[in-house]
Amino acid sequence: MKIAQVTYSTKPRGGVVHTLALSEALAALGHEVEIWTLGRGDDTAFFREVDPAVSVRVVPFDTPEGEDVGDRIERSITTMAAAFGADADVVHAQDCISANAVISAGSACVRTIHHLDAFTTPRLIACHEMAIHRPTGRICVSRAVAAEVEAEYGYTPTVIPNGVDADRFAAAAGPAGDEQRARWRGRLGDYVLALGGIEPRKGSIDLLEAFAALRAEHPDLRLVFGGGETLFDYRPYREEFERRADELRIQPTILGTVPDDDLPALVAAASTLGFVSTKEGFGLAAMEALAAGVPVVARDLPVIREVFGEAVLYATDVPGIADALSTSLDPSSRIDPVPGQHLARSYSWIGAARAHEDFYRSFLASAGD
Repeated sequence: MKIAQVTYSTKPRGGVVHTLALSEALAALGHEVEIWTLGRGDDTAFFREVDPAVSVRVVPFDTPEGEDVGDRIERSITTMAAAFGADADVVHAQDCISANAVISAGSACVRTIHHLDAFTTPRLIACHEMAIHRPTGRICVSRAVAAEVEAEYGYTPTVIPNGVDADRFAAAAGPAGDEQRARWRGRLGDYVLALGGIEPRKGSIDLLEAFAALRAEHPDLRLVFGGGETLFDYRPYREEFERRADELRIQPTILGTVPDDDLPALVAAASTLGFVSTKEGFGLAAMEALAAGVPVVARDLPVIREVFGEAVLYATDVPGIADALSTSLDPSSRIDPVPGQHLARSYSWIGAARAHEDFYRSFLASAGD
């Protein structure tokens, strides 16, 4: 099959990571795969090298200062729509921007709905809604999100879980990663890690508040945030985060985007991963941490219960997050990492690609009826 995968960014966001890994696995199965994306500013390639078996098309996208987020999203759609021209049997959009763009360009598409967003501005709500209704086929990476889509919109998406590059993160936790882990620990000491940047969906302020409760017990522990590149504008939330950090007299370490080659060791060197998102589709970052043998404190969401079972520590509010973090840091009570490592290894990108093959064939057969 000729398959076009379409995503909205070159940055290491969860949906982009999914797009690259799935595309490479589909190419390994013998398909002709092309990825389309927007390259913001000077970006001409993805955050990591892509297997040469996969073609990459980066559509230039300028990023003027002070642009309203709604204008930016609409311009993202029109820019991709004007450029898109894939010769493909299947067009697969990985987000609402991509779905609206390729459909506006005249292509039928399937779409992975990683999670349902809760936008508040009319233009973003409309973009989100159209990207659920307009695709011809729908995939979710968990049953919990599929159930939300069915309850709210009446569609029944096919569930295909993410894959996980478990071996890469396990290797970073082993002897081969000793030097890189030592560099991170030399720079950061003992730390609680959060990935995905500082934004409302990631529950960053809740994690900050919970971390404050640990200082008496762990005075040398640091709170570290990695990642965070997005098209959305979370400046008011970031300002509230900084204000609250000042009040609590906490100086979190903000790494920003971490080079892909350095990420596994950063995860493997962490004392624990704080994964307290208010919405998730699967929880790829948490699964990667488990692969590295790092304990995970997660918000108690249906999707996390579905995917992770008893492999993580759960919390529902700030005091609960603080308690779970404390437990994860206590050598006498930390959960056994082996079940989590086994769980992470049970999700492969080749397995995900084979499930997508089946979905695409069904999609093409139904389109020909």
